[in-house]
Amino acid sequence: MHSFDSAGVRIAYIDEGPRDGEPVLLIHGFASNVATNWIGPGWVRTLARAGYRVVAYDNRGHGESEKLYDEALYGAPLMAEDAVRLLDHLSIARAHVIGYSMGARITAFLAMRHGARVASAVFAGLGINMVVGLPGARPIAAALRAPSIEDVTNPAARSFRAFADQTGSDREALAACILSAREKVRPDELATIGVPVLVAVGTEDVIAGSARELAALIPGAEVLDIPRRDHMKAVGDTVFKEGVLAFLRRHPMGG
Repeated sequence: MHSFDSAGVRIAYIDEGPRDGEPVLLIHGFASNVATNWIGPGWVRTLARAGYRVVAYDNRGHGESEKLYDEALYGAPLMAEDAVRLLDHLSIARAHVIGYSMGARITAFLAMRHGARVASAVFAGLGINMVVGLPGARPIAAALRAPSIEDVTNPAARSFRAFADQTGSDREALAACILSAREKVRPDELATIGVPVLVAVGTEDVIAGSARELAALIPGAEVLDIPRRDHMKAVGDTVFKEGVLAFLRRHPMGG
């Protein structure tokens, strides 16, 4: 991976596919990374073969990016600035943006506060809970800090710990990230988004919340149901990929 300095934080990224293709920026979810969220499930290959320039980065505290242990150095609005600085670093004026789970929340702040940099947005793996919020940050942080996964009894928190172990993550950095101040995504701000939006959620995803309820808050937003998939299994689903490719074709940058 390449890396760049994002206001003092080292961020690792990839830049694949044809340079003359429309750029697509991929933003992964909590405890994940570029390899797990986008390369392994075939997203980078699929988008590059379709002619898109694919840029993806490891969020601060994740993957090969710099690990930070201060809660004040995380939060979706701040992490959205890493995305803007990466686009600046690569001299990309506008990009389609696809965010999954935490990445969808980051994408929302990017679209709301830097709309001129976003050609279209896909909010994946996160529905109305983007607005309502998700409880349980402290149990997840405690699970990440536990000496062993065997010490974790909370089922939801245990699943996050297992995923962090699977991805070889720095669990202390993730704990700081999950405990960071969470600025609310407000419905009135979502209503100001002026680019095409697709909300894509697995039909068995109990973490995301309703895709339709979130889409109803965003002018012209479309919904993609990913059949029979939960939060983890939706990521690499063929319906998800084909639906996003169709969405991108409907909304080209010159359109």
